[in-house]
Amino acid sequence: MIDHVRPAQLTDWFAAAPASGRPLVLDVREPWELQTASVVPDGFELVAIPMGALPDRLAELDATRPVACLCHHGMRSLRVAAFLEHQGFERVANISGGIDAWTQERDASVPRY
Repeated sequence: MIDHVRPAQLTDWFAAAPASGRPLVLDVREPWELQTASVVPDGFELVAIPMGALPDRLAELDATRPVACLCHHGMRSLRVAAFLEHQGFERVANISGGIDAWTQERDASVPRY
């Protein structure tokens, strides 16, 4: 099941995960978007793989780790979360509202675009 987690709830979602490795935020935005605005890892690892490249790079991810997917507003990340769940990932979330909500709820220094 895909969880829907607001940026403000992410720390609690990770804390509720079984001890199966360091939590991961998977940023699926394009490189130009990462240059425009990026999050700072805080209690989680951050990995950036554009959505279109994910099928070819899936082996880089550990299916036993909790993974929260991030994009601009939450639509691409929802599709990626569904893909990961279909691939057997055990604990997957979509960060609802994306990096736009991240700026409003977690870190106002992240530029909005």
